[in-house]
Amino acid sequence: MAGFFDQVLTVYGRKPALEVLQDASLTCYRLHFADSNKPAAILEQMRELARQRDIEILVHSKRELSRISRKGSQDQGVAVDVHCPVFSSLDDFLAKDTGAPLRLLAADGITNPQNAGMLVRSAVAGGIDGILWPREGNAALGPLAVKASAGTLFKAPLVRCRDLPDALGACQQQGFQVCVLDGNAERSLFDGSPGDRVIYVLGNETDGPSDAVTALADEQRRIPMQNGVESLNVAVTAALIAYLTAG
Repeated sequence: MAGFFDQVLTVYGRKPALEVLQDASLTCYRLHFADSNKPAAILEQMRELARQRDIEILVHSKRELSRISRKGSQDQGVAVDVHCPVFSSLDDFLAKDTGAPLRLLAADGITNPQNAGMLVRSAVAGGIDGILWPREGNAALGPLAVKASAGTLFKAPLVRCRDLPDALGACQQQGFQVCVLDGNAERSLFDGSPGDRVIYVLGNETDGPSDAVTALADEQRRIPMQNGVESLNVAVTAALIAYLTAG
């Protein structure tokens, strides 16, 4: 079941969970409630939707639900598991890799969930083949990210991993080049693609790419800036990469 759970995104909070249950295009796996919830119309509405859609309903202690949502202070006693079939683990992604040309993005310390969601939206719109999303160092893909992605997060080719340097090293062993976006790089993003199997790394909103990831880079590229502008929002950068490097 490990492969299945790599494809599950847990959405927490009453309104976000209700919106997910109301969307017939999404496959919901389980609906979770805390046993401390007091009666409320929105909770009964969720139960009825789950019954209509034959979604399993589970009741947990508040502490158990916190472990499921990973946001006990924000989950409002509710979480729902959404099955996202295009999600994968890094191991599964690499096992299915055929060596064909691929364009990936990698998140290196994207801590703002709204930026994370907009990044995903840009990547999906631009046809990026995969988004490496480490669990360590990045924003949780919760309700704010879902909202900012305009729902595209559920169909994004998300590749989950624990640690980005290790993941990039494993990808390099299978022929990927790592290209770090850095405002101080000599070469421009507009100078052409570094290759036909490239992972473009998007760094932290303030500090840029981490030292550990920069040390792994095969290439560094910058986006030319004019009129004193220091940088672009990470979602705009993702969109530029997606459309500039499209075949």
